[in-house]
Amino acid sequence: MDIKDIQNLIKFVSKAEVSEVKYKTKDFEITIKTPLGGNEMTYMQQPQVYHSAPQQQNHSAPAPAAAPTADAPAETVSDDSKFVTIKSPMIGTFYRKPSPDKDVFVNVGDEVSTGKVVCVIEAMKLFNQIESEISGKIVKILVDDMTPVEYDQPLFLVDPS
Repeated sequence: MDIKDIQNLIKFVSKAEVSEVKYKTKDFEITIKTPLGGNEMTYMQQPQVYHSAPQQQNHSAPAPAAAPTADAPAETVSDDSKFVTIKSPMIGTFYRKPSPDKDVFVNVGDEVSTGKVVCVIEAMKLFNQIESEISGKIVKILVDDMTPVEYDQPLFLVDPS
């Protein structure tokens, strides 16, 4: 398929008023999406509205009502400040077990030492063992098993005392 054929296909799709067309041959595949369905545009706009709504509520809330809610997170932050965070060194998928039939590396309450494997992050079909950089006790596991993680995302809270 050459560029002229692709341009003609795009014109046809826009005139046909459909939201998506997939064309596939043995060695070629193309998907054309148009905003006519409206779903793609709606999904893109919803997170922006959702993220701005909590900010507006915080700014518009009266000071006396905001004071108790502001104190609660401050206490949580001060409690968490004594803990050390083990963060993800890469983007990938977080796994608590070395394989589906094995036990998890660590649970809440387990003691870890420097160099102990606490999880595995799979990136591009490579399973990377993540080791603890500190010794202490696992206080909280911040990520669910088999979920995607970002670079520098907190994975575990460790009490070093």
